[in-house]
Amino acid sequence: MRNFLQSFLEYLEKEKNYSPLTLKSYGEDITFFIAHLEEEHPELQIQEVSYVFIRNWIVSMVEQGLQNVSINRKISSLQTFFKFLRKTNVLTENPLAKHQPLKKQKKVQVPFSVKEMENLQEFTLMGSDYQEILHKTLIDFFYATGVRKSELIELKFSQVDFGKNQIKVLGKRNKERIIPMIPALKQSLEVYAEARSKFLKTVSDDFFFVNKNGVKLNQTFVYRLINSYLSIVSEKAKKSPHVLRHTFATHLLNQGADINSVKELLGHSSLASTQVYTHSSLAELQQVYQNAHPRNQE
Repeated sequence: MRNFLQSFLEYLEKEKNYSPLTLKSYGEDITFFIAHLEEEHPELQIQEVSYVFIRNWIVSMVEQGLQNVSINRKISSLQTFFKFLRKTNVLTENPLAKHQPLKKQKKVQVPFSVKEMENLQEFTLMGSDYQEILHKTLIDFFYATGVRKSELIELKFSQVDFGKNQIKVLGKRNKERIIPMIPALKQSLEVYAEARSKFLKTVSDDFFFVNKNGVKLNQTFVYRLINSYLSIVSEKAKKSPHVLRHTFATHLLNQGADINSVKELLGHSSLASTQVYTHSSLAELQQVYQNAHPRNQE
């Protein structure tokens, strides 16, 4: 089965142009399934896999304590794998054709308030050494653009156009979008670029954001940095780069931004993905309605 997996990953990389991170995720999910089959049914061939075997795998994951959202992601990866095997005539039918995803509890992401972001702005005044300037600029960048953590990490210097005041971002599946550079962000980026040139002798692969050694940032560093700074100004449980993305979208919508424009800025493929950010806007709209409607003044 593993030889089919290798062909599948090569297909995703060369034909679908998937990112290394996405390929890794698919590979891990499907390898997890193959390992389960090899342990439970060592002689089973890929053509013999039916939904019964997949259901047993799902039950085993539930018993291991995996959350439904994680199980659904693994099943989604397996679904894509089986579709590939159907396309290449390895399988005559998809054993997951009638599968229904497990129900998952919807978690409301609580954005940071404008006041919390103002407090963060005051706390992270631009410092004088490279580390302080980098930290300040990362926070400004997340809040002013709403980019994903991976998009920030992969950003190249050539994607930042100070002349046109815009940033070219490569999102999921290398989908390109342009984000305007507001004056406050431009000022931060110019200060950072000057510090980058002043303090760093060498920089790897022209990545825009790099550590003090000129090396590309990693996921753990960025997450911990954002979490530590947000912990100073907020007691909210969730303090991550993704919540800053959520905050970016919510604050735009609260200020009257068109949801389709916010969709484009976030790089969503469908409006449904953007609508999850509207709950705070609706709460504010309800408050305005209650305060303004004549019947509520009686």
